[in-house]
Amino acid sequence: MKKLTPRLAMTLAPIIFLLGSLVGAQADPAPGSNPIIRDKFTADPAPLVVGDTLYLFTGHDEAQRDEMFNMREWLVYSTRDMRTWTDHGPILQVADFKWAKKDAWASQTIYKNGKYWFYAAVEHDDTQPGKAIGVAVSDRPTGPFVDAKGSALITNQMTPKGTHSWEDIDPTVFTDLDGTTWIAWGNRQCYIARLKENMIEIDGPITEITPPHFEEGPWLHKRGDVYYLTYASLDRSTHQDERVSYATAPSIEGPWTWRGELTGSGKYSFTIHPAIIEFKGNWYLFLHNAALTIGDLNGALGRRSVTVEYLHYNKDGTMIPVIQTNAGVTTEQQP
Repeated sequence: MKKLTPRLAMTLAPIIFLLGSLVGAQADPAPGSNPIIRDKFTADPAPLVVGDTLYLFTGHDEAQRDEMFNMREWLVYSTRDMRTWTDHGPILQVADFKWAKKDAWASQTIYKNGKYWFYAAVEHDDTQPGKAIGVAVSDRPTGPFVDAKGSALITNQMTPKGTHSWEDIDPTVFTDLDGTTWIAWGNRQCYIARLKENMIEIDGPITEITPPHFEEGPWLHKRGDVYYLTYASLDRSTHQDERVSYATAPSIEGPWTWRGELTGSGKYSFTIHPAIIEFKGNWYLFLHNAALTIGDLNGALGRRSVTVEYLHYNKDGTMIPVIQTNAGVTTEQQP
């Protein structure tokens, strides 16, 4: 091997530095780039704004090798600038719901009556087989959370229309201006119901509001006088992977009008899970894909990663379709 002389070393130094910079840029992307959490596989994002801080609740994908799903706990992160994220660790494990046996699936947290209410999908034990929705409560968004009811809020037996045992998943919660809180959820069928003031009981009937191509992952929000139901959609005649579609309504009780697709599939991912929130004057769309690699584990159905993009609206209240990017919110937003 030819010895590297000082003159040759000086000649090559700028090139070596440039190559090193490029490699470093790839290995250490700008804060806020997608996926936004890079040391863990995270899924099913659910943001909550408290003052000048945005808290992001996620599931934790721990699938190894060829596992499909392995989810045992929920995590929470916080940010004040949408660029840097603080990890507050696990806030709850599926084992904390004594009546559940596995699957810490999608969740959402809402603030009401001085407390933080956490709604999540799990697998019920054999006394009431199938997926179910539980509710936990805390005095702080970072926990600790404890089971608020001691039993499931919603069980598979309460929605007998479904043809499979996992239709009661993916809760979204929303409090209207009159103080009434609603919960929507579902897989293949989308359901909605009013919650009692105690936040741990259904108040009145469960109503079906299934929009076109609804698959799962509903998210309720309101902007101005318009109510939005955004969800993971799947047209099985044309699509292989879930996309995101939405409907709007003049009232939380409908009627809901389908508005089409908001964005396409997440990179390398069959599932996608939308969440929408306003923070410090900007609107954001949270999603997940399977583009992240950690160590020798690449993204997969059971190893997903949360992303975020700017969201914009037309003057008529419809949402402008979103293009998913690697840069995410690190770039200047374009209306």
